Amino acid sequence: MFDTHAHLNAHQFQEDREEVIQRALDEGVEKIVVVGFDEQTIKDALALAEEYDFIYAAVGWHPVDAIDMTDEHLAWIEELAAHPKVVALGEMGLDYHWDKSPAEVQKEVFRRQIQLAKKVKLPIIIHNRDATQDVVDILREEDASEVGGIMHCYGGSLETAQQCMEMNFYISFGGPVTFKNARKVKEVAKEIPLEWLLIETDCPYLSPHPLRGKRNEPSYVKYVAETLAELKEIHLEELIKKTSDNAHRIFNITR
Repeated sequence: MFDTHAHLNAHQFQEDREEVIQRALDEGVEKIVVVGFDEQTIKDALALAEEYDFIYAAVGWHPVDAIDMTDEHLAWIEELAAHPKVVALGEMGLDYHWDKSPAEVQKEVFRRQIQLAKKVKLPIIIHNRDATQDVVDILREEDASEVGGIMHCYGGSLETAQQCMEMNFYISFGGPVTFKNARKVKEVAKEIPLEWLLIETDCPYLSPHPLRGKRNEPSYVKYVAETLAELKEIHLEELIKKTSDNAHRIFNITR
């Protein structure tokens, strides 16, 4: 299994990070992308990627904190893009749920990061909360299809997913697809073609059923894989192989 979006750099893993990583390996997690989204989490993601050969890093600036991003930060992210273990830029996007950063600031920071991704030729990881139409519009206006990427922890409509796939974006599902009351997410996941599907945890957040409410961790990605295999009525092994192949492809990682 390939956990395409984890925050092992989060303070929630401070006490037992090594044990958490070992549990992931024991459960059959082959690779993990740790996502940095501000100055400190980027540094910590890189440190983990350098320490473990099966961990990779994504570096970018979260929309909630867009107001804090400087030109120096963007230049630094461009430098880091050359790091051999950096496989994507992000997470980036728009988040209209929280009001720390004004929408116009978020849009500008999002556009600048897409432009940078095209310059350094890396895929992008998209965070979208309550901003779907603006996210899709900006991806289209900035020709993000040139690098493609991942719609992280997808919870939108099938129509939007189809628009994203047309722009070379994979659709990634996390814990919420396992929730008992997640009828809409399950219906969408069932319709996503296997060749565009990814799995993730977004740990320590969004633990899957039956561990909802507990701290999430990469080993729990198996619950996401099991749910998607059931929804698509295929063997678990096939679902795992296909999503792992897809992850290697979008992140340009050779086996």
